[in-house]
Amino acid sequence: MSRVGAVLFDRDGTLVHDVPYNADPDLVRPVEGAREALGALRARGVRTGVVTNQSGVARGLLTVADVRRVNQRVDALLGPFDVWAVCPHGPGDGCPCRKPRPGMILWAAGRLRTDPADCVVIGDIGADVEAARRAGAHGILVPTPRTRSEETAAAAHVAPDLATAVRAVLEGPPWRRTAAARPPGAGDGEAADVTGRRA
Repeated sequence: MSRVGAVLFDRDGTLVHDVPYNADPDLVRPVEGAREALGALRARGVRTGVVTNQSGVARGLLTVADVRRVNQRVDALLGPFDVWAVCPHGPGDGCPCRKPRPGMILWAAGRLRTDPADCVVIGDIGADVEAARRAGAHGILVPTPRTRSEETAAAAHVAPDLATAVRAVLEGPPWRRTAAARPPGAGDGEAADVTGRRA
């Protein structure tokens, strides 16, 4: 991979504070550093997108129109994003786009005419980085209080906050530094933080 062509973000808990099954655009609050991080990517010509599971639609807690209104508010505060991908299905629906399956990432990469290998997915739970892996993209986990400890331990790249994750993408990217720092014979099962140190 020569450069990062696009960064795809999870929405809730990553770009904006998580409000479970949010149907109210007035409750949208960007996480600290989100505007600046996105501005830094766009200034470098990196495309940006959102890939978000919204199972509240399948559960009858939200409508598609609700999701659209909240997304429009996110776009107004943090956009414009180059692509949006939304999965409205539930965990038991077998949908190929619902993370941790790779469908949304592959679709978004296709819309951006970018190889998935040139994409980074930033999210706050294991499903986000697993979807990236399955799509052939790179994932960075930014843990929040709802992130399980085993998800953090399993993630190849972990950042303490969104700004650090984006800075790592622009300065690295982190998987290239990790590969350079890995001693000969080291296994691939250990997690590394975005500085390339073993974690």
